Amino acid sequence: MPQGPQFWIEPLHSGHNRAGFSCAVDALDLYLQRQAGQDFRKRAAVSFVLTPDGTTIAGYYTLSQFAVRLESLPEAIARKLPKYPLVPATLIGRLAVSTAFRGQGHGETLLMDALFRILQHAKEIASAGAIVEAIDASAVAFYKKYGFIELPGVYRRLFMPMGTIEALFR
Repeated sequence: MPQGPQFWIEPLHSGHNRAGFSCAVDALDLYLQRQAGQDFRKRAAVSFVLTPDGTTIAGYYTLSQFAVRLESLPEAIARKLPKYPLVPATLIGRLAVSTAFRGQGHGETLLMDALFRILQHAKEIASAGAIVEAIDASAVAFYKKYGFIELPGVYRRLFMPMGTIEALFR
């Protein structure tokens, strides 16, 4: 039985066809096409791409350091963390799948790769969990399906504690 293309995730580089990427959300398309390289050079965010051939971008996500106010976390989570005003976290700033590759589970693949990287890096650089700022209601539902919880008081901001991330990979 013939197999489909094999995909892998790698850091964004100049050989990737950023201009050919479209997820039908202008802000996400334009970020990848115009801003992602600058953010990497300025050490603001790192972009990772899902590719079947080293050129085509089927999807992408970004990671960067973040801090969340302890009082903005639900009490049950905040109680387990150090009592600092700001708690370190990792931001999944953007996550998008090209319209040409939708419906194949690539969103989950990208999210799981991001969470695994966050877990691995938290062994060397502290992070209490992952933060996302969902672009719309369907993105909120997507993240909630994997265990993210909405943070009260910040519209469409969700959090996944490191313990939940660890449990995903046991």
